[in-house]
Amino acid sequence: MQYDLNAIRAQFPALSVLDDDKSRIYFDNPAGTQVSRFVVDRMSHCLLQANANIHGYFRTSVLVDDLIAEARVAMADMLNAPSPDEIIFGQNMTTLTLHISRSIGRLLKEGDEIVLSRMDHDANVSPWLLLAEDLNLKIRWLPFNVETFEFDLDVLDEVLTDKTRLVCVGAASNLLGTINDVKAICTRAREAGAMTYIDAVQAVPHISTDVQDLGCDFLVCSAYKFFGPHQGILWGRRELLEQLEPYKVRPATDEIPGCFETGTQSHEGMAGTAAAVDYLAWIGENMAQSYHWRYESFAARRMHVHAAMDFLFEYETGLASHLIEGLQRLPGVRVQGITAADSLARRVPTVSFTVDGRSPDSIAEALAAKNIFVWSGHVYAVEPAKALDIYDAGGAVRIGPVHYNSIAEIDQLMVELDQILPRANVA
Repeated sequence: MQYDLNAIRAQFPALSVLDDDKSRIYFDNPAGTQVSRFVVDRMSHCLLQANANIHGYFRTSVLVDDLIAEARVAMADMLNAPSPDEIIFGQNMTTLTLHISRSIGRLLKEGDEIVLSRMDHDANVSPWLLLAEDLNLKIRWLPFNVETFEFDLDVLDEVLTDKTRLVCVGAASNLLGTINDVKAICTRAREAGAMTYIDAVQAVPHISTDVQDLGCDFLVCSAYKFFGPHQGILWGRRELLEQLEPYKVRPATDEIPGCFETGTQSHEGMAGTAAAVDYLAWIGENMAQSYHWRYESFAARRMHVHAAMDFLFEYETGLASHLIEGLQRLPGVRVQGITAADSLARRVPTVSFTVDGRSPDSIAEALAAKNIFVWSGHVYAVEPAKALDIYDAGGAVRIGPVHYNSIAEIDQLMVELDQILPRANVA
């Protein structure tokens, strides 16, 4: 079926909001997407019909238990996890990572090594730096090529040693947009006897994610980046989760996955997460039929979700191409990421750029005055911003279209940038 942008945009109430008769253009999506009616309705239903705590005998509590179980099944479908019991919910990816890093640390000893990436969001860096400080572990760094914006995996072979116990890397960069070869990284880490912890926050909203195919040990993502509510999700390999000692209060269950979910969870967030998966499945069932054959071995919703992601990625690649071509026509603009037309399959549509002698913040502020929403700064990608030598100069302007954005919105952005850049404040 042809891509039906109007039908997709009709699912998002926020896209029709006007501010002083001006439409909003949401290019701030890498920091958080808008939510569909599926999500709004499911969260409202939870708050009105199932607002209680878990494991009670009464109706609202039973409903909460049911929706939590459904949310685990939905995320197992989204990630092609072997079991919903391997799905852990939390406030967000950062909180989940800080929390479970303490448990992973109990498997490590002084002198063990953790490999971190110079391309990652700080949520997959600082928790491990703190753990290393606490346990006297050694950190080894995997750099990326600042010209190609990709890893050279031969360098990873040099970084891995017989003391490597954990490799932490992002599936896609929140600053550069690069999609990393996580499967190859996991294979090399496993051969070295190391566990892998994958930050997939920026990958899951754009590409089909299969933890079994990737061969990773842990993978984390955030529902608010894939059209759901503010909710974090962690998948862990069962045999490893069962080895970990959870940090929890004494009355909490000792069974996975609940033993890693500290305190009362956001049940409405879980309900909304399941609804976000159902929204993507709706696209897969109604628009992405030509991709179903790729996932014939998956059950119905699982097949629909993964087919939808392939379908949407093709559309988003077109958006990325149009955006990059437009930016490259503007004087003084440097795209900080992959730009070659034949390499766009190795990036998500998140595009960051800098302008010689111009402040990223002033550009973002000027666009905001036109009701075009973008981010500026290092966007928590401290290591890559430093590697590119843009950290001290204010980082970059980040534009993040997703599948509900249009070519027309990108064209409007280009018109505004053409007017803004000549008079942007000097950095």
